[in-house]
Amino acid sequence: MKTKVLFVCVHNSARSQMAEAFLNLIAGTEFEAESAGLEPGNLNPFVVKVMNEIGIDISGNRTNGVWDYFRKGRVYQYVITVCDVNTEEKCPIFPGVTKRLSWPFTDPASFTGTEEEKLSQTRLVRDSIKAEIENFIHTHQQVNF
Repeated sequence: MKTKVLFVCVHNSARSQMAEAFLNLIAGTEFEAESAGLEPGNLNPFVVKVMNEIGIDISGNRTNGVWDYFRKGRVYQYVITVCDVNTEEKCPIFPGVTKRLSWPFTDPASFTGTEEEKLSQTRLVRDSIKAEIENFIHTHQQVNF
């Protein structure tokens, strides 16, 4: 049985989308990841582009609302917030959750500068999220073996 993980950020447009994609790609046989936002928005085009650069196409993803998942009674072993601490406090407590983790990453929507500067900053967030996912998988495997 796969470990169910929900990644949450503000708009489900960037950080949570990347985390979901990485976990499902790297360890989809062990984990089932979903993502949602407190106020679902539109996919960040810079995130779509930097994920595509490494062969991951999220352009067809849609944003989801965390409260919709909550009302449907979804159950997760992990709820991982990837937004700032103040925002994560607004996240609902899901029934049956055994672990709630906080991985604060900078929101790519806040980046300023030229298009290339925004892409460069978004790549740093992407790579940081991937490293955190790899660490999470490694830690989870060690605990369960």
